[in-house]
Amino acid sequence: MEKKKERAVVYKQQQIAAGIYDMWIQTSIALQAKAGQFISVYTQDSSALLPRPISICEVDREHERLRIVYRVVGKGTAEFASYETGHCIDILGTLGNGFPLEEARGKQVILIGGGIGIPPMLALAKELKDATSVKIVVGYRNQELFLAQELSQYGEVYIATEDGSAGTKGTVLDAIASNGVSAQVLFACGPLPMLRAVKGYAEQAKIPAYISLEERMACGVGACLGCVVKTRQKDSHSHVNNARICTDGPVYLASEVEIG
Repeated sequence: MEKKKERAVVYKQQQIAAGIYDMWIQTSIALQAKAGQFISVYTQDSSALLPRPISICEVDREHERLRIVYRVVGKGTAEFASYETGHCIDILGTLGNGFPLEEARGKQVILIGGGIGIPPMLALAKELKDATSVKIVVGYRNQELFLAQELSQYGEVYIATEDGSAGTKGTVLDAIASNGVSAQVLFACGPLPMLRAVKGYAEQAKIPAYISLEERMACGVGACLGCVVKTRQKDSHSHVNNARICTDGPVYLASEVEIG
């Protein structure tokens, strides 16, 4: 799949939770985008040379639009949050391998998202038309349940919050346990501690788990080796037991990577 840098246009943007922004981008890159992939967004600050990688939340191929939902964490994302309709924006995409949809065919599926790992679950949920059932478990800090209502259109949603203000108090695994959720295959995206727990859960339940690793990236195209994960197999690029998350990932079979 060809990667290209393109001058795109902000179609619309709104704030949907504290520090969380929802942006639709008009771009031909949408025609090749897949659930689980990401784009890199460039700032207009000349002192910030590197783009910011942001997961794809939704794809509208008919109108050639991509949706990203991101958290403001620094100068770059704060700049993005100021963009209004019609603003020109430079992006690189699509990047990464995406989720293996064929692994869900004819199976009961659990999708697990935590924090800013929730947005790519929406793109994935929309694509799982061949699964026999889809259950979606999402974890939030508090009752600002961004995207939960949209996710409910594509599967049964179970919510966990750190402060207990909505759903199950605790983690996504607490929500799985308290609601008796089970499945034959699992897809997840979120912070590393959550993914470690999900990997352990999948091993105990003896089901395959495909996890999307959130990682700070530099070049986004595999040249700098700034984002690596230990693997069982040797990487063809570096000839050691690691893989570049930006190009070989971000989605991996959990049993093939070492995340603690």
